[in-house]
Amino acid sequence: MIIHTGETPFVCSICGRGFTHNGNLNKHMRIHTGEKLFNCSLCGTGFAQKVHLSRHMKIHTGEKPFVCSLCGTGFAQKVHLKRHMRIHTGEKPFDCFVCGRGFTHKGNLSKHMRIHTGEKPFVCSVCGKGFAEKGTLKTHMRIHTGEKPFVCSVCGRGFIDKGNLKQHMRIHTGETPFVCSLCGKGFAKKGTLNIHIRTHTGENL
Repeated sequence: MIIHTGETPFVCSICGRGFTHNGNLNKHMRIHTGEKLFNCSLCGTGFAQKVHLSRHMKIHTGEKPFVCSLCGTGFAQKVHLKRHMRIHTGEKPFDCFVCGRGFTHKGNLSKHMRIHTGEKPFVCSVCGKGFAEKGTLKTHMRIHTGEKPFVCSVCGRGFIDKGNLKQHMRIHTGETPFVCSLCGKGFAKKGTLNIHIRTHTGENL
């Protein structure tokens, strides 16, 4: 009857959240205690609830039961499909309160906010330089390690990121996507176009 009445007599002593059953309260308490009773037999990752372990196992099995009806992309979790659908609908429910820009994911909004706050939580352990995103730090670390995982299939030259490889490939393909709006001349790099524009504007080079 508690379910129907909305009564929540089992209350968390830490955060005050109420539950209809004592079992649900016990599960909830693991959030505060950090207790993880359910461990993955393949990688050892621990989870507070069995349902979370079940979701995790799909990473190993490759099972993707939640399929997008528009493009056919499969997902391991229903919530991931829900997020993906925003690509098709154009829905951007997470808005920046500073500039009003919208985002499909809360995580993307959090990253964006660092532009306004100047926060750089990801710090290089070698030189101390800070970055707003973890991926940017990972790319930066290759400067120190010398790792160049993106290799040109034509000449074999390596690069620290995909963008630099893409830019380099234009040497081989002859592609010049950055076109001067004044004279129509094309350039492989945006920076080179910007320098060229100064020949028209008379700005000091």
